[in-house]
Amino acid sequence: MDRFFSQKHCDRCGGSLEGGRTMSMFNEQCICMGCKDKETKDPDYKRAVDADHEEIKKGNYNYKGIREK
Repeated sequence: MDRFFSQKHCDRCGGSLEGGRTMSMFNEQCICMGCKDKETKDPDYKRAVDADHEEIKKGNYNYKGIREK
């Protein structure tokens, strides 16, 4: 099974993933919903989303994001 589905703690804050999880728009971290809320407020969030959408249009479904971990 993919680590994304089996891990118990957020890659960013170390908190529990029991309340939900998602992939960061900035990198390949599995993050909790609290970190996702914070991420959406980042000034570069729209740029990250746009870059991801452009990669998907090209057929790249494994885009690494605009930032390193």
